[in-house]
Amino acid sequence: MDVYQEAVRYLESQHSPVVFEAETEVLEEDVFQEEAVSCLLSPLLPESLDFPDTPTLCSPTEMLARRLVLLKGILESEEVYLRELETLLTPMKALRASAGTSQPVLSSRQVQTVFYQVPEIRDMHHSFYSGLKARLTEPGPVKDGEMNYTGFGLVVGDLFLKMVNQIGLYGGFIRNYEEAVEVVRRCTLSHPRFRTLAQSMMPSNGSIKTQTKYTFEALLYKPLDRVTKTTLVLHDLLKTTPQEHEDHSFLQEALRLSRSFLSGVNESSQCKREVTLSRGMRRQLMRDGFVVDVSDGERSLRHLFLYTDLLLCTRNKPASKGSPDQYRFCWYLPLASLKLRWVADQERPPDAHLRLHTIRTKMHLLRQQLRQHAVCLCDKGVALAARSRKKLEQMELMLFTHSPVYTLELHSPSGKSHSLLLSSLSELEEWREVIDKLTKDNVETVPPDLLTLTSACVKLRMTQQPPLHSTHAVEDEKSLCGTLSVAVHSACGLQQPAPAYVCVEVDGYEFYDKQAQTHSSVHSLNPHWDQELCFQVDGARELRLLCVSQSGQRDSVLGKASVELDSKTLTRRWRRQTLHLGQVEVTLSLKYCPHPLDPPSAAAQQKPVFCVPLETLAQQEGVLVPHVVRCCVEEVERRGMDEVGIYRVSGSTSDIGSLKAAFNSNLREAVTRLRSAEVNVAAGVLKLYFRELPEPLLPTNIFQSLARTQEVQDMNLRLASMLSLLQSCPEPNRHTFLYLLHHLQRVSKKQDVNRMSLMNLATVFGPSLLRLPVVGLGPTMDISKEVVVQVQVVFCYLQCNNLPEAQTSRPHDTEAEDETTHV
Repeated sequence: MDVYQEAVRYLESQHSPVVFEAETEVLEEDVFQEEAVSCLLSPLLPESLDFPDTPTLCSPTEMLARRLVLLKGILESEEVYLRELETLLTPMKALRASAGTSQPVLSSRQVQTVFYQVPEIRDMHHSFYSGLKARLTEPGPVKDGEMNYTGFGLVVGDLFLKMVNQIGLYGGFIRNYEEAVEVVRRCTLSHPRFRTLAQSMMPSNGSIKTQTKYTFEALLYKPLDRVTKTTLVLHDLLKTTPQEHEDHSFLQEALRLSRSFLSGVNESSQCKREVTLSRGMRRQLMRDGFVVDVSDGERSLRHLFLYTDLLLCTRNKPASKGSPDQYRFCWYLPLASLKLRWVADQERPPDAHLRLHTIRTKMHLLRQQLRQHAVCLCDKGVALAARSRKKLEQMELMLFTHSPVYTLELHSPSGKSHSLLLSSLSELEEWREVIDKLTKDNVETVPPDLLTLTSACVKLRMTQQPPLHSTHAVEDEKSLCGTLSVAVHSACGLQQPAPAYVCVEVDGYEFYDKQAQTHSSVHSLNPHWDQELCFQVDGARELRLLCVSQSGQRDSVLGKASVELDSKTLTRRWRRQTLHLGQVEVTLSLKYCPHPLDPPSAAAQQKPVFCVPLETLAQQEGVLVPHVVRCCVEEVERRGMDEVGIYRVSGSTSDIGSLKAAFNSNLREAVTRLRSAEVNVAAGVLKLYFRELPEPLLPTNIFQSLARTQEVQDMNLRLASMLSLLQSCPEPNRHTFLYLLHHLQRVSKKQDVNRMSLMNLATVFGPSLLRLPVVGLGPTMDISKEVVVQVQVVFCYLQCNNLPEAQTSRPHDTEAEDETTHV
């Protein structure tokens, strides 16, 4: 008897064609090449990994609509899976019949091994499929005169729980799986005719265009894939089932049983699934997430997997109908001796800003539409909401790809390098920390089976989609919608003096910029910024803070922390608190003003600094002493105190003009350039600022009064009168003047080196700080006498030994006592 011909005739009688290698009419895609059968590498789905999040919808009606779509998808998937199981079982009868002949292809024991538990699994899923199909096709109970197909009347949780209660059938299949695959492989090698059968199996129904050619091994892998997907599907279904629905408790229990089953399987066979590394360690997945990979100037969304000994970059191939999710291999880098470097991207070109602004504007409009549709509970409103949500997700995905500004550069000893872009400094730091820790362990890399490793990513994924806020957003009364103001005051605890800055990030919808940074401080153990940063937020729940040191040629994160945002506790009044970022403490204040948001505007230009009234500038910066004054003073005190003729010797006019323009357009960039400018240029910028004030620092209305005080012979009485006049000045003028006086006094203490006495400094600054009123608005004075008065007034103030201390910023703790957050 020709066993092969008998098997072929049997398959054909069951309408399951056997495809020979010469036939090319059907789709020649070997599914097994895309999803490796090895379960030796990684757990099916470790309990320690999170399940993919799914959209939590705004209303029960919308949730139930999405739930119905999900259930129909489950039904279609079950139908495909049953066809695959039937295809796998088709040759079983013929192989059993041949086992008793003189020329068996497989022995009876081998047939039992290959098909172990498959018929039982098929029967279990057939029962589930039949029950689910009946529930979805039959009308539900009548409610208010209408048939209820989609609402609370559709109950399917008992079907899922019944199926999961029999999931133990998969346990025997999984334990037997490796032996079954080995039998198929041996038989394929030893029986040429069986090889054609084993490598060319197709489902018996379905059109030629949709049919896929399977290998025997690929079909044996299907139950392994299915048992993992069952858990993921239960998780997704529970997310779309309102808590008050009858199914909710059934699905919760089914999910618990499914997770428990997978956990038990993983623990019992852990040693078989992992690759052994040096020092007895095993390869494990440490972290994964979506990043933007830059190659030849092109940005591509990638899914990055960090294992114990290597980084694997993949791209997701969307699953076609009836097919599993797949990953395509892009590149991998061993962690051994891997070098990391992160930098902020260069300024985006104007066309990039315009593209991002267009995307954000569309997102804002879609978000408004979504809120309107949520009010309407009719079928049309649900459909419109689903459409708007889909468009919003697409827009945010484009933004996710094109907006990142932080680059993580990876350099391998082999010469391979890759650049990854991330939109969040806190996320970049998390990646850097865990990679650094693994590279310091100096673990040897075991050359991976890339096909197997890439395919295993489907089982190990922690997220199915990039972390889009529009996908996971939930309407929450606590989330913020309006203006969030963050005043960053100071830091302490630095281990060594260094320039530093603070980066602030908020979450929520990406209609507006979600991160901002203070300017860089001078070299100090206790940096001060007193800088106010404002965010327009929609749906914000968390604020992240990072303190970054700029020592040497590279930036390094000194510490990071997060603050939970709650609209019920934040108010329109400032609230001061101290955050502990490891050894570094950062003091800041928060306030929140809720209001409807306008559509996002193009990137707002910074308001000018020079030639602006001091009170106006102080108001817009939220300080008492403008940043330009403080930054220039700090720079002179850092490296100009020993400079001969400081403030008297002029710096380069062109360099001073360039820095002036920078301060008028971008404070952060200006401060960075100031740090490397010649010190006399920094001094020149300070003098120019005071000289170009529309109203002098000491207001013109007290000029005559100050002039008369110079006639008082008693020095103590004169100073008392002058300090009294100073108290009458506006707060920003008074504190800025006091800040400058204290600085100039410190400069004069080094006059033996820099040759700048109090009189020299008064001569330089007097005409810039004090001026007569405009002609016609007060008594006139000869120009020479005016200069004498200007110098004498400033000289007298500089001689005062008990000048009041200057306050550089407005108080931000008007609501409550300081709060301290330990991180």
